[in-house]
Amino acid sequence: MFYNSIKKIFIQGWLPFTVITVIIITWQLSSMFFSIPSWLLPAPSVILEEAVTGFEAYIHHVISTINLTVIGFLIGISVGLVVAVMLHLLPKLREAFYPLMILSQNIPIIVLAPLLVIWFGFGMLPKIIIIVLVCFFPVAIATLDGFRQTSHELIHYMQMAGATKKQIFTKLELPHALPAIFSGLKISATYSVMGAVISEWLGANEGIGVYMTLASSSFRTDRVFVAILFIMVLCLVFFSIIITLEKMLIKWQPRGKGEKR
Repeated sequence: MFYNSIKKIFIQGWLPFTVITVIIITWQLSSMFFSIPSWLLPAPSVILEEAVTGFEAYIHHVISTINLTVIGFLIGISVGLVVAVMLHLLPKLREAFYPLMILSQNIPIIVLAPLLVIWFGFGMLPKIIIIVLVCFFPVAIATLDGFRQTSHELIHYMQMAGATKKQIFTKLELPHALPAIFSGLKISATYSVMGAVISEWLGANEGIGVYMTLASSSFRTDRVFVAILFIMVLCLVFFSIIITLEKMLIKWQPRGKGEKR
């Protein structure tokens, strides 16, 4: 089983790995051949060197962003799930508030953020609110879509068997919506890091957003790329965690045509 997993990873991952490798090599050679200044576009070797030598200078920023992201993400998905369940079980409430949910996403977070600072100060609360606003919407919408796609024939069958609304929801609608819920969680997992960085731009003592702001203001482009690199890594880590949980909890989900059991 372990050998098959390693083989599967190698077969599926060699193509994107090759593309990334070609891009990095081309980038490195172009920086050397055209003598591009480091303040404009540092070579990958320069970025890697800064990531290694400057570890002690930014590690506390990374830890701060991780803590903020995890807290905001957990609160955001909790709010999204609760809102989705309430709107699903109360149709009148869905008719009243669903359009408002859509409209709320038309307001750019970068515009709303200064208002949150005015209302709640420079503490942790406005940062958490920003991440929650970013995270709850994908989870809520995906969950509602999962509930709507439940087979009406199965619902009718359970009603004929004497099942209550609670039993229909817990035994049929909620399990059926799990794949959709995890789709929303994957989106929110990546958005949560973005929301944390944006919130740190507004005013914070530490975090990747603060590290990036200080680096750009001092024309340390290599440090800006280090910050971007860690943002990408954090997004991939959170995304991978959600995928792992999905495989653990939804073992009954149909496989693709090319996948083997």
